[in-house]
Amino acid sequence: MIQSALQQAVDEAIKSRRSIRAFLPDPVAREDIEAILEVAARAPSGTNTQPWKVYVLTGATKERLSAAILQAHDNPAEGVKHVEEYHYYPVQWNSPYIDRRRKVGWDLYALLQLTRENKAGMHAQHGRNYRFFDAPVGLMFTIDRSMERGSWLDYGMFLQNVMIAARGRGLDTCPQAAFTQYHRIIADVLQLPDNEMFVCGMSLGHADLDRIENTLVTEREPLPGFVKFVE
Repeated sequence: MIQSALQQAVDEAIKSRRSIRAFLPDPVAREDIEAILEVAARAPSGTNTQPWKVYVLTGATKERLSAAILQAHDNPAEGVKHVEEYHYYPVQWNSPYIDRRRKVGWDLYALLQLTRENKAGMHAQHGRNYRFFDAPVGLMFTIDRSMERGSWLDYGMFLQNVMIAARGRGLDTCPQAAFTQYHRIIADVLQLPDNEMFVCGMSLGHADLDRIENTLVTEREPLPGFVKFVE
């Protein structure tokens, strides 16, 4: 089958999306950020509820948030426990999901030459999440607490649109659930209203292609592993 130019462009934007873990300091123009979010907002949502809200962080506010979270990450205060407000991952892991999770983690650490014994190195690498992997833009996503599970499904389509629209403009992203345990710090720095719940973060910028961690390409299950044709 011969693909049209449109098919090729869409497929390439989807297939070239990766979680980038090292960015260049090159700034991203505000008009590009606005265009990405405007395109992403065409995501479908049940009865057009559009449950997403985005905080675009650059400059001093981004640095202040990073510093506050890193302080908690590196020097946990006695008696203060930072836990996620919702379960992003399963409480009880099963195969094949736990196997895939472990593989991508160890594949990344292998590239970075971090062994299982190097707990300090793994802690520092995890902490890079909270600097948005040096990206110039951090996106923080919230949802109204009144919204139910269907709206969270809708939200996923919006997040995917953000990442694909970024690729269409030669930009890269890293969606980050790592921020969720620090939702109270995020709410304080961003002065979130009580009705807003933190969903996840995302780094946005230009990938540093000279960094070894950006050579990681995660595997995908072949079609027979997750598709069943029923006639």
